[in-house]
Amino acid sequence: MTGLAGRLAPCALLLALLSACAGSGEGPVRELKTASDQTAAEKRARIRLELAVGYFQDHKYDIALDEVKQAIAADPDYADAYGVRALVYSAMGETALADENFRHALRLAPRNPDLANNYGLFLCDAGNRPQDAMAYFESALQNPAYTSPSKAMVNAGNCALKLRNVDAAERYLLDALRYDPDLPAVSAGLARVYFERRDYTRAGFFINRLTEAAKLDALPADVLWLAIRVKRMLGDRTMEASMAAQLRKRFPGSPEYAAFERGAF
Repeated sequence: MTGLAGRLAPCALLLALLSACAGSGEGPVRELKTASDQTAAEKRARIRLELAVGYFQDHKYDIALDEVKQAIAADPDYADAYGVRALVYSAMGETALADENFRHALRLAPRNPDLANNYGLFLCDAGNRPQDAMAYFESALQNPAYTSPSKAMVNAGNCALKLRNVDAAERYLLDALRYDPDLPAVSAGLARVYFERRDYTRAGFFINRLTEAAKLDALPADVLWLAIRVKRMLGDRTMEASMAAQLRKRFPGSPEYAAFERGAF
């Protein structure tokens, strides 16, 4: 009986607590807002924003901006709408407007990890403020609700490289490797880390992982140029020539191809 009573005691306590709560007269328990709580205006705003994202991905920036404007008209406090508008402005080279919209979005939703990650990436690249960017990547990574932390890990790693903090970059990127080992950006980032350290064997290992996961004709100019230099250091002239042909064909006017032509390996 003692063992059974011990098992039943927590249940009795729970029932007692529930009864006390039921008779306390306090208001309803607070809860987070979910999709079923959306008003008609919020649903219109969400649909408009989905259209805006599609136009943004198709590089139709003017139409995307108009759709965002209509989303904000339907829901003026829609943080994601300001975040998307910031991305559009950034792509258009309107850095001041992009910064303003990112900051407004984060005022509306300060705990949104996607907004924090996107603003960090903007600060590191277009904003040319990599030191300021790191706090936003950390904010995203510390949020337990973040569903895609590998993005912030990769972005933080690449930004740490801009700050010449190779050790921090390696830590972020190895965390990303453990979380999402098949993500091409992880292999590209680690190849860059080990190239900076002149550990060309490890750099070559991650270049090989990258080319196994992604086609050469899908790699951006900076990654192709990195791969060319790694293969040159390892004496793999066949792969070097193949990657150089891609760089020449797809990015003939790029700074990376100009560096290749100068022999700046």
